[in-house]
Amino acid sequence: MATKQLHQMLTGDQALFYHAVPKELRNDAAVILVDADYWREDLQDELEAITGSTIVLEKSHADFVNAELSRLYKQTRSEHTPDQQEERKPKTALSDAGGDADFLTRLIAEARRLRSSDIHIEAYELKARVRMRIDGLLAERYTIGAGEYPSLINKIKIRANLDIAEKRLPQDGRIFFNHEGSRFDIRVSVLPTLHGEKVVLRLLSNDASNIDIRTLGFSEKQLQDYAEGIRKPHGILLISGPTGSGKTTTLYATLKLLNKEGTNILTVEDPVEYTLEGINQVQLKESIGLTFAGALRTFLRQDPDIIMLGEIRDGETAQMAVRAALTGHLVLSTIHTNSAWGTVSRLADMGVPPFLIANTLNTSVAQRLVRLLCPHCKTKTESKREFFPSGFDADQIKEVFVAKGCDQCYHTGYKGRKAIYEVIPIDSEFAEAIRNGTQVAGELFRKKSICSLHDSALILLQSGLTSPDEVYSILSNSTH
Repeated sequence: MATKQLHQMLTGDQALFYHAVPKELRNDAAVILVDADYWREDLQDELEAITGSTIVLEKSHADFVNAELSRLYKQTRSEHTPDQQEERKPKTALSDAGGDADFLTRLIAEARRLRSSDIHIEAYELKARVRMRIDGLLAERYTIGAGEYPSLINKIKIRANLDIAEKRLPQDGRIFFNHEGSRFDIRVSVLPTLHGEKVVLRLLSNDASNIDIRTLGFSEKQLQDYAEGIRKPHGILLISGPTGSGKTTTLYATLKLLNKEGTNILTVEDPVEYTLEGINQVQLKESIGLTFAGALRTFLRQDPDIIMLGEIRDGETAQMAVRAALTGHLVLSTIHTNSAWGTVSRLADMGVPPFLIANTLNTSVAQRLVRLLCPHCKTKTESKREFFPSGFDADQIKEVFVAKGCDQCYHTGYKGRKAIYEVIPIDSEFAEAIRNGTQVAGELFRKKSICSLHDSALILLQSGLTSPDEVYSILSNSTH
């Protein structure tokens, strides 16, 4: 093996990541010098898996390894600041798509600009593709040659501090993206598939300062009922809905209203999606025992006024949340149910007695995110019965707008999303229904003029802002 080929055993990014440089060939094995500070017992196996060669490792002084890295990998080395080297997070991306020397950085910046929530990188037999989730729908943005795809995956793994040699097991990591004034976290998930590893990058919004609860989608009455619930000094406020329905955004808009100098607010989340100055945020770490219930138990010794839990997932967390509410704290959280009233039965299934639910639950909210039709290409058509679910009175909709697709909306037919809500203020009558185990509360809904998810979806449809396809499932699930 020639000297030039020897140095090419490791790419610049790999050499920098491991602080290792090839030195010489010795008895058909490649001798690699490793900075003594980065030495570990399993490093030889890892490098042999990456290079496919027999390797002998030798410890070396940091100064010598750094000098060799600068000499042998000038381009890669010069593009890293000392801080980035210390964090082992190279900044530049590989030459992957279209000859772009900074494809990964450009890809993330583009996703942020398009308000994408996720980037999907997927491998197939002859090529790979990159899709972005924009307004809840995946849209293909790039294709990548099968030969270039592994380099991109390794680049992502290195920046997320993941094991680039491990291709058989799922891995999870995190990237802090800082480019041209844009700073935010990215959650990385790697999944082995038939033709390679699928990577999903979840772009997390770091700044909650621009969230305004008045613009989220509450009607005037819903916002009034909601505001009364969060003004109470103690109790539980729960927001229900599927993953990706905007529950966290609503919670942070709420915290922004409650964030005062004289108030101690603590949150535990998985992950921390927004940052808000003045609030004490904790990242969930179940691998070391830091669970929602465990964090909440500690929170009660931190003299809190308001506690936000990312999610109530189990009976232990539910019991702790009720205990916190009973002892004079306002608890905000999310829960997975199909409706605001369904939250009651979900808590009961978790082992919370109905009388405790009635005494502590202040407000129950359900929400969904509905895609809005692109104003540039939406098409008006006559209302047809087949547009709507069975049992729906189609005669109340005279005309509807449907999606078409244009360059403005990336040919999806939709542009932007709006949250719709169902807000139940738990007053004495609703509390009595909870104590009695009432499963269906339709009569109370009508008596108190509660605007359900069904009603909210219908209003959007009648205004021409969305299509029947987008609200079909909501219109077909409208019982209380």
